[in-house]
Amino acid sequence: ERLETGRLALYLLGLRAACPPPEPGPQRSLVTWLKYYLEQDWAGSRQHGHPLTSYYQYSLGVLALCVHHKRVREEVIRRLLVAEHHGRFGHAGGSATDTEAVAALAFACLERKRLVGARLAAELRAATNRVRRRMVEAQGQDSFFGNVYSTPWAMQVFIATHVCRTHPAYGLAMAALLKNLDAFTTAATMAQVLPVLHGRSYLDIASMRCQEEPDTLMPISFEPPTEMPGNKTVQLVVECPEPRCPQRRLYNQTVPAPAGASLLDVLRAAAAQGPHTFTFSTQDTPQGPFLSSVLGLEALQQKRSYWQLLTAPSTSLQMGVADYRPCDGETLILRLSEW
Repeated sequence: ERLETGRLALYLLGLRAACPPPEPGPQRSLVTWLKYYLEQDWAGSRQHGHPLTSYYQYSLGVLALCVHHKRVREEVIRRLLVAEHHGRFGHAGGSATDTEAVAALAFACLERKRLVGARLAAELRAATNRVRRRMVEAQGQDSFFGNVYSTPWAMQVFIATHVCRTHPAYGLAMAALLKNLDAFTTAATMAQVLPVLHGRSYLDIASMRCQEEPDTLMPISFEPPTEMPGNKTVQLVVECPEPRCPQRRLYNQTVPAPAGASLLDVLRAAAAQGPHTFTFSTQDTPQGPFLSSVLGLEALQQKRSYWQLLTAPSTSLQMGVADYRPCDGETLILRLSEW
């Protein structure tokens, strides 16, 4: 059974932020399910030393329960503390910033809402400060924490710990973020960046007074983007490491596509052209389509594998398959990797 820790946690955060009518029954049931998923997420994988999903989803689960003012067992919290202390949040080819930030927000929430004892609260505060220091030390020349998408998560930590007005790193990140707002095109990424633009964090959801919130939401309609004239060619490469794939490079073909095509459009064009057979599949997620299978090889959560998206020779893409638009002549690599 596929666990839904992260998805359910995000839904509960969104539900609380939307100020739903006071109907405690269904909401209480969802919170109970999240507690169950959180326990199963770890208990089913004790032999591996990490959650069945990921530390990111696990941290989201703890954060969502805290925002809903629900106590979390100390053992559940200490699993995250141990992972933070031993630097287990990272994964191959990617940044640990977003995972560290979500965990730090969960720690800050538990401390602020006094849902833990004094001794554990002190440990959580120390861990949150460590995470924030690491973010400052790792801030890139582009002023982002990790990348453009993990930066809003990191900035929420500065907001939640009340240092955003005084820390230079936060100001630099905000300036960089304001120049790159066009990168946030999905509902999930917008939900991460909007609180930051208003100087808020997800912790503020817990203290909202819903009866005082004005009903100002207005539906808007977007005009479809204009199509770019002309065509482009993209070199598409599929790689799979040994020993699973002795030949390592499984596909290497030039794919013609319209000039404005996204990576997802390029994959569809590759699947439609012959004589080389190219297959792929995606899964819908809150962040958009997730590449789940290529040439029949699945990215399996239980094996901690995923399809890494790179532009040659080894630059990891910061966008999903539906958002990234390759340049003419660019070489794109789909590499089966582990996290």
